[in-house]
Amino acid sequence: MTETVENAARVDRRPPRDQSRRPRVHRAWIVAAVTFVTIIGGAAFNSLPGLLINPLHTEFGWSRGEIGLAVSIDMALYGLTAPFAAALMDRFGIRRVVAIALTMVAAGAIASVWMTASWQLMIYWGLLVGLGTGSMAMAFAATVTHRWFVARRGLVTGILTAAGASGQLVFLPLCAWIVDEHGWRPASVTVALASLVVVPFVWLLMRDHPADVGLAPYGGTYVAKPAPARGAARRTVRVLFDAARTGPFWLLAGAFAICGASTNGLIRTHFVPFAHDNHMPTVVAASLLAVIGVFDIIGTVFSGWLTDRFDARRLLAVYYALRGISLLFLPLLIGPEVQPPMIFFIVFYGLDWVATVPPTLALCREQYGEDSAIVFGWVLASHQVGAAVVAFLGGVARDVFGTYDVVWYAAGALCAMAALMSLVIRRRHAPGEVADGFAPDGARPVDAGGLNG
Repeated sequence: MTETVENAARVDRRPPRDQSRRPRVHRAWIVAAVTFVTIIGGAAFNSLPGLLINPLHTEFGWSRGEIGLAVSIDMALYGLTAPFAAALMDRFGIRRVVAIALTMVAAGAIASVWMTASWQLMIYWGLLVGLGTGSMAMAFAATVTHRWFVARRGLVTGILTAAGASGQLVFLPLCAWIVDEHGWRPASVTVALASLVVVPFVWLLMRDHPADVGLAPYGGTYVAKPAPARGAARRTVRVLFDAARTGPFWLLAGAFAICGASTNGLIRTHFVPFAHDNHMPTVVAASLLAVIGVFDIIGTVFSGWLTDRFDARRLLAVYYALRGISLLFLPLLIGPEVQPPMIFFIVFYGLDWVATVPPTLALCREQYGEDSAIVFGWVLASHQVGAAVVAFLGGVARDVFGTYDVVWYAAGALCAMAALMSLVIRRRHAPGEVADGFAPDGARPVDAGGLNG
């Protein structure tokens, strides 16, 4: 066993290829392109649940609460898997983890074609797809960017972040048209094929580390491939327990849970059936969601620019407050046809959709130092848990009240709460000062404080 490890180490330390024979296009860009396509393929499923609530309710008689529970399981597992995805990739390699994840998404989507009971929906959509998509969450793009790029990391991160929105833009109108013209089963098969088609590209073109092909990272110097990491999962859990002893973590996680509730859980899951209730064609409603995907790219980039210049807490408060106000007005704007006020809502809401990410990440970095990436992973998990709760409760509310109006009003009130939670986070005041529960090195909590006052 020792000899095998030593041999592997010798292989990993081989020098980079002769620069005179280096291909004109660095391999890192090929890996980034495969990553982009993979995220788009994984995003195909995220376009589907909101389109199928009404068809499944009509065909099987399942309540919207039952269907929403399956979607909520998917979202919760997506969030809870994400903090461990990077550890899995460090241990088993990017190719293996992503190929298996894509296969799980495809299996869940294709198996749903033959389901006859709601518990099967929860296994196929909830368990299989949730674990699969969670393994291709932000950790995938972050791992690829960190390993393969030194120069252009910001550009590549932005491009890969945009892949999810690009997938939404492509698949939402397509799947809506398929559901309208051919039924929900062909749409589910389309999602499965979109995931399966990417698997050969991942297996043939993706590599875990530049050293696997004797190259340096793009813009950097040659680095030997590290041994498979052990104990990363334990560190992930330890950081959670440490951060959970501090006030800022609960404020950030709580606000971000409301963020997920008012975006993925509410708009992505229930906007199309809500629009259908108001006699808007499904394809039109899905196209409006796709437009949100376009503007959330612009909003996120601009939010990052603002985060470099203004207090992240105040930015979050403004974002959540404006989002809450817009949701309160949505029941008054929806109708059979798209009017200018509705277009204004879509553009405004799209700009605000993920604008909360840069300031939230900045506050995690400020509060938790070297552990900030892992802490943000858990804060992101709370985002998905919040989305899961509202995906379920939104369906229940529609079953009970016969309308979604109460859901929008409740979401508006929650956003006001998130704005307040963001404002009361106490900032670190000076280098070396113990603040908000973490020592200056961001390693261990010292108390459970974190609120102004």
